Amino acid sequence: MRNYKTQMEAAKKGIITPEMKIVAEKEYTSPEKVMESVAKGEVAIPCNINHKSISPEGIGAGMRTKINVNLGISGDCKNYDVEMQKVDMAIKFGAEAIMDLSNYGKTNTFRRELIEKSPAMIGTVPMYDAIGYLEKDLLEIKAEDFLKVVRAHAEEGVDFMTIHAGINRRAVEAFMRDKRKMNIVSRGGSLLFAWMMMTGNENPFYEYYDKVLDILEEYDVTISLGDALRPGCIDDATDAGQISELIELGALTERAWERNVQVMVEGPGHMAMNEIEANMKLQKRICYNAPFYVLGPLVTDIFPGYDHITSAIGGAIAAASGADFLCYVTPAEHLRLPDLNDVKEGIIASRIAAHAADIAKGVPHARDKDNEMAEARHKVDWEEMFKVAVDPEKAREYFESTPPADRHTCSMCGKMCAVRTTNLILEGKTVEFCTEK
Repeated sequence: MRNYKTQMEAAKKGIITPEMKIVAEKEYTSPEKVMESVAKGEVAIPCNINHKSISPEGIGAGMRTKINVNLGISGDCKNYDVEMQKVDMAIKFGAEAIMDLSNYGKTNTFRRELIEKSPAMIGTVPMYDAIGYLEKDLLEIKAEDFLKVVRAHAEEGVDFMTIHAGINRRAVEAFMRDKRKMNIVSRGGSLLFAWMMMTGNENPFYEYYDKVLDILEEYDVTISLGDALRPGCIDDATDAGQISELIELGALTERAWERNVQVMVEGPGHMAMNEIEANMKLQKRICYNAPFYVLGPLVTDIFPGYDHITSAIGGAIAAASGADFLCYVTPAEHLRLPDLNDVKEGIIASRIAAHAADIAKGVPHARDKDNEMAEARHKVDWEEMFKVAVDPEKAREYFESTPPADRHTCSMCGKMCAVRTTNLILEGKTVEFCTEK
């Protein structure tokens, strides 16, 4: 029987939980160090007490950079089987988190199956689900209705929830004063903004924040403080609206920690490369080094169809500069709902960004696989290279599509392969190109 409600409460009491031990083993560190980081709020272990299939992960300072995959049922795509195939792909390629952003019909059927099977942590945005779950139009929804959806998700086993509590009246005033090109691009943020403007009321997640924390504490759900005023184009980055909301998120972070609720803070979606490092440091300062979760950021706005690449560039810089958690972006971003291939491309791009940042940050053992690949390439051992590769099927497919005459080379260089040439000389052999041996 647990004598604590949340991972943070246990850490503050000096209790090392089973989840902390698992995280410590994965991160090549000690359970005591994980416990200390969780107690300070610098690491979160999103792990709902009702999510029995989870393999716990740590997000935050000193941990490997984690990635999240978005999926879910929408009105234009109601194929549950396809969405579950995306889940399988996310797990196969090592995504540590899956966010169910379903916004059509009774979404709990899909979510319950997802939670039952997924070792990855599960996140949701209750605001997305409110209209379908409650079967009410936006103007008809009351403040207490939003809390019902939060409780329903918590009971089902959701590990972290994006709650847009920072877009209060003060933040809206700053947003309205500082005109933007793209206004509000957060789906949940725009719905709350519309609700506030139509009703004249304060953001219910801000006004009744303590009641939200009551629910999250009961099930040990991590709050992911949503950035409703994140920039939707590079020209809107680091403006008054974004920064004013970030200040509110810092205050909300402290309030959650006082209740032993773990926190992540969400960050910008579009931002020029030269602004990223400063934004990461600013967030960490204002939000007391809480784990930082970023969407992208996309470093340019003119490559639709390739936004997984613009996102990976920004994500690598962000994570190397302090971000802890990357939300993937697919080639379909801004265009349509992603299909299976889009999901794969988005996952791989995000994995590249996270891994490159971990190498730059000196995360323990981050280079191990790269060193294994170097050894395999040194020996021109193709089977070993495929084994080490994150996507061995694609690597093998490329290699076999134009097979070289000499299996100890590839079709790009053939017998002029630099590795082959150097190996032969160091082995005391003669390099010959014109004579078949």
